[in-house]
Amino acid sequence: MESIPAVPRPEGRRTLDLLNGVDESSVSRLARGLIGSEVLRIAAEVRALVAAGKPVCNLTVGDFDAREFAPPPRLLRGIGRALAAGHTNYPPSNGVLELRQAVTRFYGREFGLDYPVESVLVAGGARPLIYATYRALVDPGEAVAYPVPSWNNNHYCYLSGACGLPIEVSRASRFHPTPAQVRSLLPRIRLLALNTPLNPTGTAIEPEALREICRDLVAENAGRHARGERPVFLMFDQVYWSLDFRRMEPVTPPGLLPEVAPYTVMLDAISKSLAATGLRVGWSVASPAVTQRMSDLLGHVGAWAPKAEQMATAEFLDEADSFGAFRLEMHRRLGERLERLARGLEALGARGLPVEVVPPEGTLYLSARFGLFGRAVGGSEIRTNEDIRRLLLHEAGVAMVPFQAFGLEREDGWFRLSVGAVSIQAIEDGVARLGSLCERVVA
Repeated sequence: MESIPAVPRPEGRRTLDLLNGVDESSVSRLARGLIGSEVLRIAAEVRALVAAGKPVCNLTVGDFDAREFAPPPRLLRGIGRALAAGHTNYPPSNGVLELRQAVTRFYGREFGLDYPVESVLVAGGARPLIYATYRALVDPGEAVAYPVPSWNNNHYCYLSGACGLPIEVSRASRFHPTPAQVRSLLPRIRLLALNTPLNPTGTAIEPEALREICRDLVAENAGRHARGERPVFLMFDQVYWSLDFRRMEPVTPPGLLPEVAPYTVMLDAISKSLAATGLRVGWSVASPAVTQRMSDLLGHVGAWAPKAEQMATAEFLDEADSFGAFRLEMHRRLGERLERLARGLEALGARGLPVEVVPPEGTLYLSARFGLFGRAVGGSEIRTNEDIRRLLLHEAGVAMVPFQAFGLEREDGWFRLSVGAVSIQAIEDGVARLGSLCERVVA
């Protein structure tokens, strides 16, 4: 057998101290102005405390710990079969036909909506599809309306050059925009971004409110059509639809008002419904003309879902019984954690401590308010949500995310608490530490 010649190796190691000669001023204006993820910053702080041996109940991450919530075994076995069958090459840029067809069948079965396969676009999770929606529908300087708090719309506005019009919402409207709020903005906007059930609050919009918003949008577009103007679109992020505990039949804009379908981009993924955040399979459904331009855009970005995962997802979506059983199991296990957390916080409020909680409705999330403003801790007065967040983390070992991380500027003590990566015991221990801390602070 002929020997293979040795590959020459460079002698010594070259120091690259010169890399420090390039600083932030060298990058683009867009890069310099981009604000990093607040959630990721907090997560890094939590990891440092855990590495130092501190007990932390981590309620920050919108993710699942596979030790607590694993994807369906049938889905994972399907990925293995797809890999063994050789599905390791590039997928089509708009998604494998098998998955796109499966999505149309899935939407017919679960949503009662009949979309053509040309309406379906597959990508590596919902995030690229959100970005593609912004870039395909909104020109720089045009306006996008979205509720605050909500996930990352402020950042997508920045990245696309859109003018963001945040709608401040409240608990009274379940943290969703009211039809009156939307109606006043419709003439000014190109895109309305809604997400229900909502990240970060875990609350769902009322169907009648959504129907009224859809009617107003259709009426606005009738006027625009008569004037020869481009329409306003609705981006409807429904990634959490299957984790709505209150209703098994999903609520969608086209299901409530078919006339809004041409102007609606619906976004979905297996990330939350199948506890498969790392498998990176998502899809959008929209008018074929919109889908095509979104597909062209993502074709240049290359934000494709892995082919084996696409093939396995197509197979699993067609298994109605398997999907339904997994959905109910997620309801049971997430509901148990959310109820334990909610009851624990409600008990603190019943003891006279300044803690308020919204009863859980689904998703991974619970909204809670800690009214600790004006209290003195260690000689310093609590003035902001960040002050409260750091106090709860460092003194009680409970990590959560303030609504400011989701675009809200108002300092009102509201936080997102996520249960996807914690055990029931960790929740109970964390609530006990919270109670002890709050009693010390208000004493």
